[in-house]
Amino acid sequence: MNVQWAKSGDGEPRSQRSIARRLAVMFAVVALFVFALVGTGLFLVLRVQLEQHLRDSLDNRAEIARLIVSHVSNPDKWKMAKEKLADITPRDGSTMFAVASNDGLYNYGAPPLRDQIKRVQDHYGHFQPEGRAYEMLMTTLTIPPYMDRPPLQLFVAVDCSPNVRTMRAFGLALAALTALATVAVLFLSYSVARLGLAPLTRLTRDAQNVSPNNRSQRLNTRSLPFELEDLAKSFNGALERLDHAYGRLESFNADVAHELRTPVTILIGQTEVALTRDRPIEELRHTLQSNLEEFERVRAIINDMLFLARADQGERATGLVEVSLAAEVSRTLEFLEIPLEEAQVRATASGDARAFVNTSLFGRALSNLVMNAIQHCAPGATISVNIAREHGRVRIAVANPGEQIAPPVMEHLFDRFYRAESSRTNSRENHGLGLAIVKAVAEMHRGTVSATSAKGINTFAFSVARFGNEHRPMSEGGASAGAPLSAEHAQQARIAMGLSEQHSTG
Repeated sequence: MNVQWAKSGDGEPRSQRSIARRLAVMFAVVALFVFALVGTGLFLVLRVQLEQHLRDSLDNRAEIARLIVSHVSNPDKWKMAKEKLADITPRDGSTMFAVASNDGLYNYGAPPLRDQIKRVQDHYGHFQPEGRAYEMLMTTLTIPPYMDRPPLQLFVAVDCSPNVRTMRAFGLALAALTALATVAVLFLSYSVARLGLAPLTRLTRDAQNVSPNNRSQRLNTRSLPFELEDLAKSFNGALERLDHAYGRLESFNADVAHELRTPVTILIGQTEVALTRDRPIEELRHTLQSNLEEFERVRAIINDMLFLARADQGERATGLVEVSLAAEVSRTLEFLEIPLEEAQVRATASGDARAFVNTSLFGRALSNLVMNAIQHCAPGATISVNIAREHGRVRIAVANPGEQIAPPVMEHLFDRFYRAESSRTNSRENHGLGLAIVKAVAEMHRGTVSATSAKGINTFAFSVARFGNEHRPMSEGGASAGAPLSAEHAQQARIAMGLSEQHSTG
């Protein structure tokens, strides 16, 4: 098997970070441990069995020698016994016999052998005779006196070299087989791991196909192992969120470019006209005043877009205080008294509830809804503001008489830069962010927005949570997002407050 040792971008061999390689090495280590454990067990079992077999053989020979010696009753029979012991002694010296007695007449075997009798008394032992490479297993037997014969000590020893050679050969074979088996497991495990990681390779190819030009590409989760299925689904979820964020960014760029194009074009046109020839100071002052109005509109768009961008990041309202919403509604309606008088409409408020809100943001959202209603009310109409509790929230609804809004239009009224077609005539005054800001303020207070149109009454509402909790502080900047309503807003309510358009009555 050829293993490629490709270099990664940081110079480290990729194989050192390969899952297949790591799995193969771990499997090989586990296999080596198991093989060594099993081999050691087999080796010990074999050694015990061979030792037992050798002892059984030694006991058999000792029993034969005992039968020969135990019936000796006098020196004449002892001579015959020694001849029998010599007959059963192999020429290769694999078995040795010796007899020791207080009476030197009954001694048999070389003195070194008889000396071992003193060291081993009625049990097993090992000794190594001179000139031999391996030890011998020995045992002694005490033979009681019989008639004229004194008590005897019988010594029997057998050669251990066959067992030693067998164990050595078995150990070498076991070590060699263990090494070969471990190497085989290593390479086979690598192949199996590569095969098992094939779904991961497929996921890698799918992930490589994801690009800004192919944002709809997703990882194929069919037929995936359950260990990878959750990973693929999580990755697809991340792609969905990134796609959504990328789409919002594209929409943001397109909306900003579209909305800024008109005032910038007007500024360039007015300036170019003013520079075509010398003009009186009053005319130049009028041109600068017109340019200032366009700059104010651009600033309002930028501030509102920055506010919405922060809201899109999940920021929560801070500086929450428990207030009476009826008091906040009254304060806002009092602030909008001049626009109400100019439009010849009146506003009423009903209901009350207490909630934790950022009063500046709450006032801005309510002002946007009321100004939106003012723009689409006929003179003499009445705008109603109702406060009601519902499911742990407080709902603030602004209703005004008007033509029924078509359902397709209703679905997009809270989208940024959205205007109904009939509202295009005053698009320079309104840049389509008012209702989007209302939605952002509601979400920052853990609330929702809604719009209904029925029986000649159009109602726009937002809700806020009654009880506040800990929120992250908002980023600094974009003062128009959370600043209190100012005199500048009162003077230029149709521009700087970011009002959205409702489907007008004609």
